[in-house]
Amino acid sequence: MTPPLVVVHRDAALLARAVAARLVTVLVDAQAARGSASVVLTGGGIGIASLRELAASPARDAIDWDALDVWWGDERFLPAGHPDRNETQAREALLDSVELDPARVHPLGASDGPDGDDLDAAADRYAAELATASRPEDHGPVPTFDVLLLGVGPDGHVASLFPETPSLYDQRIVVAVRSAPKPPPTRLSLSLAAINAAREVWLVAAGEEKAGAVRLAVSGAGPTAVPAAGAQGRSRTLWLLDRPAASRLPAGMSRIASS
Repeated sequence: MTPPLVVVHRDAALLARAVAARLVTVLVDAQAARGSASVVLTGGGIGIASLRELAASPARDAIDWDALDVWWGDERFLPAGHPDRNETQAREALLDSVELDPARVHPLGASDGPDGDDLDAAADRYAAELATASRPEDHGPVPTFDVLLLGVGPDGHVASLFPETPSLYDQRIVVAVRSAPKPPPTRLSLSLAAINAAREVWLVAAGEEKAGAVRLAVSGAGPTAVPAAGAQGRSRTLWLLDRPAASRLPAGMSRIASS
């Protein structure tokens, strides 16, 4: 496992634009190499801002949207179309404005979906969908996503994996979360094992309130205390930060600062 690369941008607005530009490059390169690409989206302020920047970018047309699989790292277990769902926000920010193949868009279950309010059944259904999409070369029940985006909470959580909670010990690919410390408490989340199936994992954080968690995670804290520390891509792990989020990084840490 190679050490993570930390890239620091001036502010949150520039960070969101940079994430969007990186996404175009990675997805276009993957499609050129293999004919298709896959991305795992995240929610949160900077995650959705990055999707808006991608929607507004002329470079978005370089992506063959019809040959893109879209997945999610976690979801609030709410009715379909609820404004607090990551899927709803992603559709409004980007997905409704591009020509995606509906069969290749894979939202996590909703509380009014085919499994009703059975959270475990919804988790199993998504795990089965991931397994169906997996190929022999993936060597497991999860596709090798080209890029997986994660926001980082002030407590170091990623997806809906919160510090010191039972979800971190769950051996399933998709975890049913019933007691998240931030509302709503009921959620679905990829496990760290599923997250780490991605070729590239990008942890994106903006704001000084994230600085402590970023420092702990990048400095090698344990994933039980700081789940972000356990998120690692097979080929590359990127920490994409604004200056406030990077403000408590160790002085000797190698990083690339943009103007």
